[in-house]
Amino acid sequence: MTSGDDELNAVLATAREQLTDRMGITLTSWSPERVVGTMPVAGNRQPYGLLHGGANAVLAETLGSVASALHAGNDRIAVGLELSCTHHRAATEGVVTGVATPIHRGRATATYEITITDEQERRTCTARLTCVLRDQPPA
Repeated sequence: MTSGDDELNAVLATAREQLTDRMGITLTSWSPERVVGTMPVAGNRQPYGLLHGGANAVLAETLGSVASALHAGNDRIAVGLELSCTHHRAATEGVVTGVATPIHRGRATATYEITITDEQERRTCTARLTCVLRDQPPA
C-alpha cells in the first residue's frame, strides 16, 4: 500500500454499490504508476457466453481512472476524456486481470495503457484511457 491509500479510499467510498461493485471488480494493488484489478467473467458475459466487450471497457476505465486520480492528488479530480479498447481474444470463464500503467502523466491530462489478461496470462484486451485533470469542484 502507498501513501495514496487515503485518496483511493475516498474514491472507493463514493463508488460503493455502483458499477464497479455490480461488475465484481476488485482492486488488488494501486499507485499512480500501476493499478491492478480483477473482474469475474461470470455475470459479465454477452449472449454468446463470451466476456462482454463493454465489461472490458468498464474494467479498463476503472483502473485507468483510479491511477489518474492518484496522480492528480487530493485537490484535483480525473475525468475520462477518451477510451479505446481492442479485443484480442475471448474469455469465457474465470477471472480477468487488468493492469494500468502510465503512457503520459501531465498537469492537464493523464493517459494510461490497460492490459487485460485471462487466467492463463493471455492478453484478451488492450485499452488506452485519457483523463482530463481538473481542480476539485466545491463541495
